[in-house]
Amino acid sequence: MSQELMNRVEQSCMKTDAPEFEIGDTVDVHCLIHEGEKTRTQVFSGTVIARSGSGTREMFSVRRIVAGQGVERKFPLHSPRIAKVEVKRSAVVRRAKLYFLRDRVGKAVRLKERRR
Repeated sequence: MSQELMNRVEQSCMKTDAPEFEIGDTVDVHCLIHEGEKTRTQVFSGTVIARSGSGTREMFSVRRIVAGQGVERKFPLHSPRIAKVEVKRSAVVRRAKLYFLRDRVGKAVRLKERRR
C-alpha cells in the first residue's frame, strides 16, 4: 500500500519530457539560476560520466576541464531548475561509470565518437 502511494506521488513530480542521453555523451545542461528577482540560464557543458538512482531521485554527473582543472557537477534529472539537456555528440563506451577519466589529461580524455 505505502509503496503504491509513493509511486503515485513520484509520478506527479517526474518530467514527462525527460531528456534522452547516455553515458559518454557530451551534453549542454541548461540550468536556471535565480538571483534575487531575476532568473537567468547558465550552460554547463561536458561529458556524462555517471547516472545513478531511479524515479525522481535519478542523478547524472557531468565532467569538464576548465583552465586545466577537472570540474564535476551532479544534476537531478527531474529537477525544475534543469531547463533542458542538449546532446552535442555521442561516444562509444564499454563501462557504466567513466570514473577512469578523472586520472587522464589532455588527448587521453577523448572518447571515440559513435556514428548515428
